[in-house]
Amino acid sequence: MSSRREFLQHSAAASAALLALSTQPETARGYLANDTLQVGCIGTGGRCRGLMKSLVKVPNVKITAVCDVWDVHLDEGKKLADAAAFTTKDHRELLARKDVDAVLIGAPDHQHVPLTIDACAAGKDVYVEKPLTHDPAEGASVIAAQNDHKRIVQVGMQQRSMPHIAKARELIQAGGIGKVLKIHLSWNRNTSRATANKLGIDPKSVDWKRFLGSAPQQDFNEYRFRNWRWFWDFGGGIFTDLMVHWIDVAHWVLDLKQPLSAASIGDFHHAAGIWETPDTVQTLLRYADPQASKDESPSAIQAYFEGTFSNARNAAMIEFMGTEGSVYIDRGRTELIPERNSKVKPSEWILNPDRPRGADFYPNPDGELLHLTNWVDSVRARTAPVAPVEAGVLAAAAAQLSNQALRSGQVAVSK
Repeated sequence: MSSRREFLQHSAAASAALLALSTQPETARGYLANDTLQVGCIGTGGRCRGLMKSLVKVPNVKITAVCDVWDVHLDEGKKLADAAAFTTKDHRELLARKDVDAVLIGAPDHQHVPLTIDACAAGKDVYVEKPLTHDPAEGASVIAAQNDHKRIVQVGMQQRSMPHIAKARELIQAGGIGKVLKIHLSWNRNTSRATANKLGIDPKSVDWKRFLGSAPQQDFNEYRFRNWRWFWDFGGGIFTDLMVHWIDVAHWVLDLKQPLSAASIGDFHHAAGIWETPDTVQTLLRYADPQASKDESPSAIQAYFEGTFSNARNAAMIEFMGTEGSVYIDRGRTELIPERNSKVKPSEWILNPDRPRGADFYPNPDGELLHLTNWVDSVRARTAPVAPVEAGVLAAAAAQLSNQALRSGQVAVSK
C-alpha cells in the first residue's frame, strides 16, 4: 500500500471547490472570534455529556445552562458546565435566557425536532444529535424553522467533518474508482444491550410527562426511559441510531437524494421480549443515479446495510464499489482497492495503525471536536455548517423508509 500523499494524488478536484458551503443570510447578531459563545445544553445524558466535554475545548465557548428531565443527568450535566450555570427541567426556561446564544440538543430522538423548532423560534442557533427527525412528516417544519428564523443548525453527523472522509469524497467525485454501482454499509457489534435488570430509578426524580412529549401517554417504565432507542415511541432501532451515520456519507459523497425504495428484514437474537426494534437487521435501498444521462436506460445505485449486536464482522464501515475500484472508509481510515486489470493504484490512509478496522470511535480524528468546531465557526461567520438541516432530514428519511419496509413486511416506496 502507498502513502497518504499518493492517496491524495488520486483526486483530481480541489478540496475548496467540492466542500464549498452556501452562505446563510445575516442575522441580528454576529460573533467575533474573541466573543464568548454562550451555549445551553438540553438532554444531558451520556451522549450529550460526551459532546459537552468536546465543546468546552472549542475556544471562547462557555456552557451557561443545562436542562434534563432527570435529576441524575441534570446534576451530571451541571458538573461539565460553568460554575454559575442555570439548571432546569423545562427547556422553555433555558431558551428564554439572554445568557444562552445557542443550544446543544442531546435529548431522545422523538424530541429532536420539537426542541430544534422551539430553539430556532427563540433565536438560538442549534447543534442537534442525529437522527434529526423521528417521523418523516417532521422534515418540512424543521427546515422551515431553520430558514424562517435564519438560524445555524448543525446535525450531529460528524463524519462530514473528518478530513480523511472528505478526501475520499473528492477522489470518488473525481471518478477515481469509475462509476459507482453499489454501496455496502455496516454497523455490527457483539455486545448485549438487552439485559432487563432493575435499575432502581425513583420515578419522582423524572419529569416523565415532559420526557414523553408528543409520544403516546404511558406509565413510567425505567427500562424504556434508559433504553429508548429500541422502542418505536422514542427511537427507531439500528436503522435510525446507526445506519443514519453512513447513509449520510453515501448521500454526501454521491449527491444522492431520497431513495426510490427500501426492502428490509429484521430478527431477534438476544433482545426478544425486551426490545420492540429488532437487534439484527438488513435493508436494501435503491437510489436514482444522479450521474446518469437522459440517453441512458434507467439505472439505480444499490445501498445495502447490515447491523447486529451479535457479531462484529465488518463492524462500522462504508464501502463504495465502482467499476475501477472500491473505497473502504471507517472513522479512522480510508483504503482504495483497485479492480482486477484496473489502472487505479492501491493506496491507504490509516490514521490509527494500532486500532482495529471498523471501530465505533478513534482518537484520530476527533470527529466530535471537529464537528462542533465547524458549528461554532459557522455560528460566528453566519455560514451554513457542513451538516445542515436538509442533510439531516434526508438521512433520517432513508432510515425511516427502511423501518417502514421492516414493519410492513413489504417493499416501501418513496412518495
